[in-house]
Amino acid sequence: MATATLLGDLELEEAATRSAGNWERFNCFVWWREQEMDDSDQWMIHYTHHRDSGLLDQSNATQIRKGLQSFTEGDDPDVIEESHNHWVVGYIDGFSLRVFRDGEITEAFRTFHQLMESLANYPILNDEDFSNREYEATVENIVSAAWRLKNEYELKDEWQYEAYSWLSDHECSAIESRSDQGGYPSEDALRRCFTALGFKQIEDE
Repeated sequence: MATATLLGDLELEEAATRSAGNWERFNCFVWWREQEMDDSDQWMIHYTHHRDSGLLDQSNATQIRKGLQSFTEGDDPDVIEESHNHWVVGYIDGFSLRVFRDGEITEAFRTFHQLMESLANYPILNDEDFSNREYEATVENIVSAAWRLKNEYELKDEWQYEAYSWLSDHECSAIESRSDQGGYPSEDALRRCFTALGFKQIEDE
């Protein structure tokens, strides 16, 4: 996200100063957890993904969550997972994080800032995770794209994986990711794929 890249471009101390109490500058925002804290102005809120997030944000959100997981433990954690909802726009998830404790930058923020520096230099925190998500989404999309064709061909069990492999080898453009949601082949591409794989057409009775 844009704010993540901005923080990653800043030195640690400046990033911490800007981040502490950032939620107080949000428009039309009420943070109920504020009432439970004596040092709420030392905390930040960072959102990682929302209801309509693409695969990249979902992947990076998972890596950020893993990186900060150890700071969510104990009776007085420095990181608390947040999920905020609105009936119009759905949910948005992330975490609140204590930036300063007793005047010192917390290890939680130092770790978070390192993650943001990584994102500032390269937009993917874990290439393997992101690639796996694209693959899984594309396989699901192949099934969706073939919703009419499935009644026209005799398909094997788990045919979608064979179709993905064929398209990857012969018509890779058909499964290029679209709008960060994985590939979505056309029916024409799937017909060529099915024919090449030897899937028989069902004859009309």
